[in-house]
Amino acid sequence: MKYKMIDGHNDTLLNYMDETSDFDFLKESDKGHLDLIRAKKSGFSGGFFAIFTPNPVSPPPISKFITEKGYHMPLPDPINSSYAQLHTNKVLANMLKLEKDSQQQFIIVRSEKEMRNCLNKDAVGGIIHMEGAEAIDLDFNSLYVYHQAGLRSLGPVWSRANDFGEGVPYHFPASPDTGPGLTEKGKQLIRLCNELGVMIDLSHMNEKGFWDTARLSTHPLVSTHSNAHKLCPITRNLTDKQLDAIKESNGVVGVTFCANMLRVDGRMDLSAPLEAITEHIHYIADRIGVDHIALGSDFDGCTIPDVIKDVTGVPKLLEQLLREGWTEADIAKLTHLNWLRVLKETGI
Repeated sequence: MKYKMIDGHNDTLLNYMDETSDFDFLKESDKGHLDLIRAKKSGFSGGFFAIFTPNPVSPPPISKFITEKGYHMPLPDPINSSYAQLHTNKVLANMLKLEKDSQQQFIIVRSEKEMRNCLNKDAVGGIIHMEGAEAIDLDFNSLYVYHQAGLRSLGPVWSRANDFGEGVPYHFPASPDTGPGLTEKGKQLIRLCNELGVMIDLSHMNEKGFWDTARLSTHPLVSTHSNAHKLCPITRNLTDKQLDAIKESNGVVGVTFCANMLRVDGRMDLSAPLEAITEHIHYIADRIGVDHIALGSDFDGCTIPDVIKDVTGVPKLLEQLLREGWTEADIAKLTHLNWLRVLKETGI
């Protein structure tokens, strides 16, 4: 059975920034995790397409820091705002061109209604998400410009520091309570996003930043691509208290497929079975309810188990959940209904 799905996070747009690549989202490929043709084959009707600015010099991989006790990867250096704006504008321009070239097969979504329309027709909807707010100036002029261009989701920090706060580093095993919370400008950013109807993504925030946002925001709390810290104690995953706060706000958690965020021992196990992902889905659903869980793959932004491989593997995951006792009504909430509700309640 083919389910329509909305996915909480992908980094597929970064493929356009690789000058050595001939990537074309509109053509089917056997590389990467996501393109238009594979999306349609899999029921992928929409998702949050991240605009992320990498560091000019790539930080070492996690594997460089692994010891017998785990790993403690330092935060990458902060990046310059002007550099981030140039990169962000280029990626955003590529996304706008992609929409134009797609002949209505790929649509930049600016409202819950537009996303719902994509579910009902043969098109893929893309919500513009900014992962790390370095491209936003401290007078917030660019926030209004990006919102007018279609920005509807924002992660104030990635896993590094900026003017708005400090992201959570990749440590295992460790608590997500790793550093200071939001700056005053960060708190102002939260309030402005609430006013504009821009969803705030907590995925890369440290715990103090999470609780600052929970106190300030009037919108549902959302973590687009995170799992349960209880099952895999990496700093990027959510504690039970954080999960409870997301439920209390009527928010949602997008479960990610990232291999290093699944296992209790933190291993990057590409042979992990579907149950490694469904275990997190069951845990979160049992803890806070099926109304507060969704999909947040992180396609093209992380290493995922071979059993999923790419977007075409998601239907296998849904079939596994049915075998494990989920109903079709549960699956509908997981795949799209919960995302639609949160978009609407955020004012999108």
